[in-house]
Amino acid sequence: MRHKNAGFTLVEILIVVIILGILAAIVIPQFTEASNDARNNALASDLQTMRGQIELYHIQHLDTYPTAAIVNQLVYRSNSSGTTGSDPNDYPFGPYLQKFPSNPFVAGTTTNQVETGTGTPGSGNYGWYYNTATGKISPDDDDHTSL
Repeated sequence: MRHKNAGFTLVEILIVVIILGILAAIVIPQFTEASNDARNNALASDLQTMRGQIELYHIQHLDTYPTAAIVNQLVYRSNSSGTTGSDPNDYPFGPYLQKFPSNPFVAGTTTNQVETGTGTPGSGNYGWYYNTATGKISPDDDDHTSL
């Protein structure tokens, strides 16, 4: 009686590994693209929320935009002069945001910090650029300044 060993040959295993490699080469770039799309959508959503809250601040503070202290003025309660505090009787407006969002395209510890001024965004040193003259907030990375 002859006994046959059951198992896969080296050639069969190599063919399966090659097929898996080809499938991985096709699928992995699609996940990378989906990740970038998700970050772009998160950035656009955060910008829309912040811009809406800046406009609400502008309306409630007698046509005055937040100052260079925009993070505090949007995250904490404020009075009509823009001073922040916690007592709802003395500081009736806000808070406008629960927390200030991070820019997913800026690396490091400044992703949710704001550079202020009256120039143009794009230095990439901070997560956001806030123009104190116009009240416009923009991403501070070179690839998304037009949003």
